[in-house]
Amino acid sequence: MLVFVMVVATTLRLCPLARAQPLCRMQTVRTGKIFHDGQKIQGDLLYFSSATTRLIKHPCKKNIALYLGRQAFLTRDNFESSLLPLSIPEALQVSTPEVTSAHFAGSVLLLVVNQEVYIYDYEANSWNASKGIEHPVSHISGDNCCYSGNSFCADVSNSVFAYLRGDQISQTNIYFSNTQGYVFQKYAHERQAELVGSLGGIFYFHSLSQVGLLLVNQQKAMFSYSDYPLNLNFGLPFDYNGSLDILIAPGQKGILIFWCEKSLLVSQNAGQLVNPVQVREGQHVLYSSISEANISVHSVAANENELAVLTQESYLYYGSLGILPSSLIKFAGQNIRSEEAVLVFTDVGMLEILSPLPDPLFPAFDFQKCPVNIQATLMDPQLQVDVCKMELLQGEFDNKMYTIDMNSKLELRALMIPRTGTSPVSLVMASNPHSLGLQALIYEDGYTLNGNTKHRLNISLRQQHHGGRADPNFTSSIKRPTMSTVTLDIANKEISCVDLKPLTALISVGCDLEKKIIIQNEISACYNGLLDLVTLQDNYSYVIEKDTYDPNFQGQKATEDLVVHYQYEKLGCPVLVFYDTPWKPVVELWREGKFQEVVETEYVLLEVNGLFTYTYSLTAAMALCSSQPQNWTTISKAAGGKGPFAWNRENYVSCHNPDNSTPLRWPQVPYQILGGPTENKVVFEKRNGIYTFFISIVDPYYSYCHLETIFSVYVSGAYPEQIIPEVLIFILIAANLMSVWLAYKIPKLLHTERGLKVKGFCINLCRRCRKPCECFRGRR
Repeated sequence: MLVFVMVVATTLRLCPLARAQPLCRMQTVRTGKIFHDGQKIQGDLLYFSSATTRLIKHPCKKNIALYLGRQAFLTRDNFESSLLPLSIPEALQVSTPEVTSAHFAGSVLLLVVNQEVYIYDYEANSWNASKGIEHPVSHISGDNCCYSGNSFCADVSNSVFAYLRGDQISQTNIYFSNTQGYVFQKYAHERQAELVGSLGGIFYFHSLSQVGLLLVNQQKAMFSYSDYPLNLNFGLPFDYNGSLDILIAPGQKGILIFWCEKSLLVSQNAGQLVNPVQVREGQHVLYSSISEANISVHSVAANENELAVLTQESYLYYGSLGILPSSLIKFAGQNIRSEEAVLVFTDVGMLEILSPLPDPLFPAFDFQKCPVNIQATLMDPQLQVDVCKMELLQGEFDNKMYTIDMNSKLELRALMIPRTGTSPVSLVMASNPHSLGLQALIYEDGYTLNGNTKHRLNISLRQQHHGGRADPNFTSSIKRPTMSTVTLDIANKEISCVDLKPLTALISVGCDLEKKIIIQNEISACYNGLLDLVTLQDNYSYVIEKDTYDPNFQGQKATEDLVVHYQYEKLGCPVLVFYDTPWKPVVELWREGKFQEVVETEYVLLEVNGLFTYTYSLTAAMALCSSQPQNWTTISKAAGGKGPFAWNRENYVSCHNPDNSTPLRWPQVPYQILGGPTENKVVFEKRNGIYTFFISIVDPYYSYCHLETIFSVYVSGAYPEQIIPEVLIFILIAANLMSVWLAYKIPKLLHTERGLKVKGFCINLCRRCRKPCECFRGRR
């Protein structure tokens, strides 16, 4: 599956010139010698295995770079001072200090020395050997994301591969690290055992959210990708002559540069299409590749938008790495190359040819620099370069990172001002169209003071799945967070537009960390006076009876009561709930402190202390499940040692999903999922008290975030069970009422005629009984 509809070959224009002015003027950096005077080099001096030199520049920290040649040098000031050669401590016992590969992973430098990986923390000046690699490796690969403060960006910088280039793919051992190379583990690529050929490299293409494995067989190479839909096919094959070094251009655009002495190729889409660099003169193609032109590459440098090549013939080539590379130019010849020279971009349009110079009096090396101002060079009339037809290309989104969560969208805006009489062709591209869809609208919006037309461009971004324009076989899995870059460039832009670089934004199609869920608490137990707010804040604690909770969350009674300290800072005052009313919480979604919506999708609850004195109003059958629903018990067993709160969007399977093949064997079990298509609610038993619930949104299509929180409720109105039988209670009440009635009625009856007769009768009866009673007392 190809990302681009349009195939554009990277071109190289060759212009034989004779310049009156030199291409650059040599400068020698000789500073800081006093700081290295008397210092001795500790350990074994590192050197590069290749005959040609390399310079690896940190893509985020522009002043940090590593030079690899007969010696290795690490600079933290862009080679603005003399340096001691880099050495590895003898304590690491490296028999042969030969470097075959290096990579900056965040704040550390990784080096493959003698087929093992070592980490140099240049800030702490400490060395460590990587752990987990059990077989020889020759190369490491990785990328860097320069947007600080973003966890997804940090994951990009932490991801590193280690492998043995040239080994048979079916048998080779590949290692992956997500800890900046400190600890590796074995990595198995899909269908690796079935692939035939040797390993040319393995790379994490974050701009495509794919791992790409380069397969080399019979001087042809192609990429095999890890995830749907690109894993269904290989990338297009291309010529692979020699051992090609692969340079990943910074910026996560998916630009790859393949090169060796006799070959130079460029891919704009993470290896799906790889095209040789052509040699041009004017508008005519002289050679289809540099090998046909008999050009020998000595050094290659690239930044986000530019490419430079230094040849062994001492020629310098320059070109653009935009969306559509339209032209590459050969500058005039000058004796600027040495065996130790390398190219490096110091800024946009600023190139340096760098060479180390040994000093016979000091151990520190000096550096010879030959800076080239690309913009000034292109202004030479002999180059016959057209003037840039764009006055302005501007957008606030340039060099920024955005997040698009599920069901979200993003609007970007840009301003373009072309020169009078020109017609720019704007082109917007997503590096990962399988995940990110876009629509662009351009319109005229007035004029400048010079009479140039302003063009406004609105770019609307959303997930490709929700765009409604892509075939389902084209889109990647919606459950998997992905990443893409969006680039705005001018298709017919001249090479002289050096400062008019493309506008690029990094889009994370994944979790929006600004989102959170809050439980609505309009009627709290404190508001009704059932609980005291001051008491809750004063280290309040309560007791959970042993026959109402299970610390193992299995519904079994505990052996002793549990004292719980209430966390008011996290929970606030509990939500008031009446036990005899089925209840479910009102879940609200908030973002950046603003209410978004009430969550209606599926979520689950679990009492964090193990209380099991509640159930659910629906069973699996009543919820119309077509398969056996999940519950907390099955989730805990499947999660193993991850704890009881492991139910989330990644392991949730709906019982209403027709693809769920689990048979419905126990239809009468409680249905433990709230929200979604059912009206399920929580039903409490007759127990007053505080419940602290963990809540998790489990719908995998609602958000990429693990939306979770804890909250508390206070259950009230559960009166204790009656101990005295109802009949006895009735008799006692009747007796009390009779006593009250007699106490009221008898005094009134005594004043009537009938009452006087009764009173007289009682008096006579007492008199008659008095004598027998006295006789009875006397006998005793």
